[in-house]
Amino acid sequence: MISVEIGIPSARVLLIDDNDHELRMNLDLLEERRELASIREHNYKRQLQKYYNSRVQRCEFDAGDYVFRNNEVSGQEPQSKLAPTWEGPYRIQKVLSKGAYKLEKLDGTEIPELGMGPN
Repeated sequence: MISVEIGIPSARVLLIDDNDHELRMNLDLLEERRELASIREHNYKRQLQKYYNSRVQRCEFDAGDYVFRNNEVSGQEPQSKLAPTWEGPYRIQKVLSKGAYKLEKLDGTEIPELGMGPN
């Protein structure tokens, strides 16, 4: 500070106090702003889910149907640009739940389940 500003407060010195007050108010309102952002994010995700689900065509298979399996998921073939995308055909042995199926080869041998394995 300049010695003159000590006795007579300038606009710059007066604004420092206002700035501190504004910063404290922003900190007080921070939680409210986060909550509003969270609500907007939730609404956006709900609208996106509704849009996506309205265009998805559900496809269900029955036991005995022939299907192909995505090679990327099964990992039977190493992934490269020229690797096949699908493997099979397989026959559905059993319908499990929510789009999960137990598969078998055409000669009747079971296909092991994909997943984490025993714990």
